[in-house]
Amino acid sequence: MLIRRKFLQQGILGSLGVLLARKGAAAVPATEPAAARNAEAGKPIVISTWAPNAKANAAAWKVLAANGSALDACEQGVWVPEADPNDTSVGYGGYPDRDGRVTVDACVMDENGNCGAVMCLEHILHPVSVARKVMEKTPHVQLVGAGALQFALSQGFEKVNLLTPESEKAWKNWLKTSKYDPMITVEERTQKSKKMLNHDTIGMVALDGKGNLSGACSTSGMAFKMAGRVGDSPIIGAGLFVDNEVGAASCTGVGEEIVKICGAHVIVEMMRNGLSPEEACKKACERIIKRNGLEKSKNLQAGFVAVNKAGEVGGYSVAAGFNYAVHDANGARIIDAKHVL
Repeated sequence: MLIRRKFLQQGILGSLGVLLARKGAAAVPATEPAAARNAEAGKPIVISTWAPNAKANAAAWKVLAANGSALDACEQGVWVPEADPNDTSVGYGGYPDRDGRVTVDACVMDENGNCGAVMCLEHILHPVSVARKVMEKTPHVQLVGAGALQFALSQGFEKVNLLTPESEKAWKNWLKTSKYDPMITVEERTQKSKKMLNHDTIGMVALDGKGNLSGACSTSGMAFKMAGRVGDSPIIGAGLFVDNEVGAASCTGVGEEIVKICGAHVIVEMMRNGLSPEEACKKACERIIKRNGLEKSKNLQAGFVAVNKAGEVGGYSVAAGFNYAVHDANGARIIDAKHVL
């Protein structure tokens, strides 16, 4: 209630400033925090895939509310699930591949179109920060496997064991049948949604008080995947894309399907052509369904989130069960995404 009251007060002050300016008087002083001055304009704002990442948004919001950059906000937000042993699909505690090795993927992209990514990286707690180092310290965009680890160690990152006892136990149980199917039945999806177990990749995009966009994405990939498998998450244009003139988008779900349509890039281009974030995300879902056909699409999931330059946000998914977290001057909220099927 206090947050809401403060927000309304800020809105009244902003309106008063406009009236005074029209009469030739000075507007409200620019000494107000950026978060307050830009509330009505829809910024700053952060959006991420899946409800459990409300806590990641909270970390990102601390940066944005202090007039920090969208890139810093996304990096610090993604740190939260990367270090959470109870998150079995991002970083520490993530389920391993079929050989029992936890490999992580991540990428970042800033307002200038700079980007960096790491793929199939082992032993590093915060791959999103290694991805940022790739962007800032090398002439490359992507580093993979042993090379990515070598670079991370050269930048001062320490090796840690990402495989927790709980994840190791789950892997050993999986070995009894070794059943691997990245698709998911309607019944399985319904049960996972009820138990909030369908959280996987964290995709986060933000608009800061200066009007700049950035994004980050991080995952340990599909549980018990083939060794070396990489999905959409660390691929610029698939799992994440940012265009500071238009907007930013990120994705979650069956990465192979998202890669095949260049999901995040498609959404940004749809926004460039005038669609709202929600409409653009819906179009991406429809492309997946059209490519796969209706019957096959019933057993897969992909979810998308986006924010445009005006601070409008939206999300959509192929099937039911996807939600996303938003944090802005109005506070934090969880939104159940609309879905095509």
